[in-house]
Amino acid sequence: LIMKEFSTIKLSVNDKGLASITLSRPEKHNVMNRQMIDELKNAALHITTTKDIRLVLLRAEGRTFCAGGDLNWMKEQEKKSKEGKLVEAKALATMLGSMNSLPVPLISIVEGNAFGGGLGLIAVSDTVIALSNAQFGLTETRLGLIPATIGPFVIKKLGESFGRNLFFSGKIFDTKTAYKTGLVHYYCESSEEIELFVNSEIDNIMKCAPGAIRKSKELSMQLSGQRAEDFLDLTTNILADSWESKEGKEGIKAFFEKSKAPWVN
Repeated sequence: LIMKEFSTIKLSVNDKGLASITLSRPEKHNVMNRQMIDELKNAALHITTTKDIRLVLLRAEGRTFCAGGDLNWMKEQEKKSKEGKLVEAKALATMLGSMNSLPVPLISIVEGNAFGGGLGLIAVSDTVIALSNAQFGLTETRLGLIPATIGPFVIKKLGESFGRNLFFSGKIFDTKTAYKTGLVHYYCESSEEIELFVNSEIDNIMKCAPGAIRKSKELSMQLSGQRAEDFLDLTTNILADSWESKEGKEGIKAFFEKSKAPWVN
């Protein structure tokens, strides 16, 4: 077993070519700050450049899979110029792109809630296995922000119809709804049942030729039309602008003050 040293995530690779990435900020509900974003991108780079890896599992420590972007990180953007904001927004978009374009299957094991950027991580996964009591949502608009950099990956996964519904409502939805939309492929009633599904998926993939799988993944992304990564410049500008906007500042301020944002009646 090979372990790579990170602070906010854990990465291991066993001798069968199974890699595991674990989000490891359980006390913060695994929210993504700049360090976690960079570490996830570096983990994706390591996996992409390691020939013997055949499959990646993504899971999280604690009760929450990932509650999205770290609002302390977002609050820090207020002090930066537009160029500085663009650098941070681009880091998030680039990380999601690198996870999306992994050359091998990515299986997400979701045993807790996933909001915002956490839903983005699920959207770039090839297979998603979730607990039936998990909850999901794109809650950015509640904070006066826009799900910009994760938007192309979410629309690719869910299609425009349900994507629009989520973008505009900021609503929380359950695993069964996520299953109906194709965001989740299997849902389970217990962690034990999840492990059975995970082991079954691993077993199926390990019976397939590694080269054929890599070529199949590349083909599937080519067949699905314009790549989500192609929207990077557009979405990073939109996200940076939303951090600069009056609504974005008011929404983040209200969150930290535990008060209602001005638009909430």
